[in-house]
Amino acid sequence: MAEVSVGLTLAQAAAAPKLFQLQRQLGDRALVGLLVLVLRAFVDSLRVPDKPDAADILELADTLAQTYTHDSLKDLILALKQARTNGTRFYQSLDTSTIYRLISEYFDRKASFLESRHLDMKATGPSHDAATVATIAGAGNVVATILRRRLDPDHPNRESLRRKLTITKGKEARGLITPEQAQQQRQEVETANYRHATRRKAPPAPPEP
Repeated sequence: MAEVSVGLTLAQAAAAPKLFQLQRQLGDRALVGLLVLVLRAFVDSLRVPDKPDAADILELADTLAQTYTHDSLKDLILALKQARTNGTRFYQSLDTSTIYRLISEYFDRKASFLESRHLDMKATGPSHDAATVATIAGAGNVVATILRRRLDPDHPNRESLRRKLTITKGKEARGLITPEQAQQQRQEVETANYRHATRRKAPPAPPEP
């Protein structure tokens, strides 16, 4: 795992096999086991007295496997590496909600990276290579989806909205709700997020005469 993280970049993580692909190849238990190893290595690397126990780590690994199906194991390794090396302060305590928040912040950065890369690709001008055109179009769809679901960091209910997305994905994966119901719930989160962002960015009203 240490060897994988050395020199790991956002571009490499984005291009790596996705969790749903690993799940098909290895099975649910093996995938969750890999995530447990990644999380345990991160937790053990931190010198804080209060840490998640084995049950907490297993539960978080299962949540990550269901939430980030179309992201890679290398994404999660890089997210935790950045959390450890970027000067994050844990104040003698670490819980699973903090780990989940750090991972979510990484995916916010990844969304910005993909958006910037997509704009750079568009700026290079038209291409006569059909494969390149298809790649750019596909990247645009992925970026658009990520940006729609990226929660406003200043939203007062950000954590509850994030939790709703997690629960929705878990229910959909278990067949407890239909894909249509899952999409409706995601749309509700996107609408609440968009409304707050719009109000925050709106210009102030002119003063009364």
